[in-house]
Amino acid sequence: MKRKSGRRIKDELQPEYDFAKMTGGVRGKYVQRYREGTNLALLDRDVAEAFPNDEAVNAALRAVKKAAERLSQQATPKRRKRTVASR
Repeated sequence: MKRKSGRRIKDELQPEYDFAKMTGGVRGKYVQRYREGTNLALLDRDVAEAFPNDEAVNAALRAVKKAAERLSQQATPKRRKRTVASR
């Protein structure tokens, strides 16, 4: 049996808001990218200022990925095969 919560969510949206008059928002702005399966990432302002475009971001991320893979391979010691000694 579930208990009823005494708390109710307060609706802070005022009835006089007219979303048709609001500027800046575009409905479905990223829907095409979403449908294509593209990953979107919102960069912080200081990070975004370091890169002139999306190609520069991708190049930097690929370099980081490559370096991480190299470090991972170096950190994992390779096993040597045991040889059977003849008696």
